[in-house]
Amino acid sequence: RHQSSYRRTRKALRVRPDPSFLPATTETQDHIIYNPPSSVPNVYHTPQKFLPKTDPRIKIHTAAQASAAANQPPSTSTSRLLPQQPMTKQPLPEPIRPIYQKKYHVTPEQVEEIRKLRKEDPKHWTRYRLAEKYDCSQFFIGLCWSTPEAATPPDLAAQYKADLENIKSKWGPRKREAREMRSERKKLWGRDA
Repeated sequence: RHQSSYRRTRKALRVRPDPSFLPATTETQDHIIYNPPSSVPNVYHTPQKFLPKTDPRIKIHTAAQASAAANQPPSTSTSRLLPQQPMTKQPLPEPIRPIYQKKYHVTPEQVEEIRKLRKEDPKHWTRYRLAEKYDCSQFFIGLCWSTPEAATPPDLAAQYKADLENIKSKWGPRKREAREMRSERKKLWGRDA
């Protein structure tokens, strides 16, 4: 890390104190600083959750809230977390992608043909091409030829592995270290429970 970036991060943490916390120039001796929080709780108010159902304070509290809500003008602030009035049922937003019905139209003969095509020329008949040809998902194509007899040929798997090693050889130390740390974190996923 550079000195400039360290200085910048430390400078962000140096926040000036509120003037009420600083010693006053008029006071010569030590004194008590009274700085209450913005929302001080009222010791005389018992939350409604802790009151018994027969307590008359519940009726008084709900009546006071209703009259306060009626007298209060509608606010435009977004700081209120929960609405005072119950939410009305609104329609759902439009879906991101069009809704479609799943099709179960691929026959067992076509599944065998998919396996045969994949076995003959795995470079040409990729998942994407087979999915386009049979009008189904790439996931389904993967299920069709993921059986041991229809697995990727060893020479093609070795070529894929060599290509991956070639890509990894071009990584710098930072990327390599980040990937190693990621794989270590993935190993620890199973331990968290």
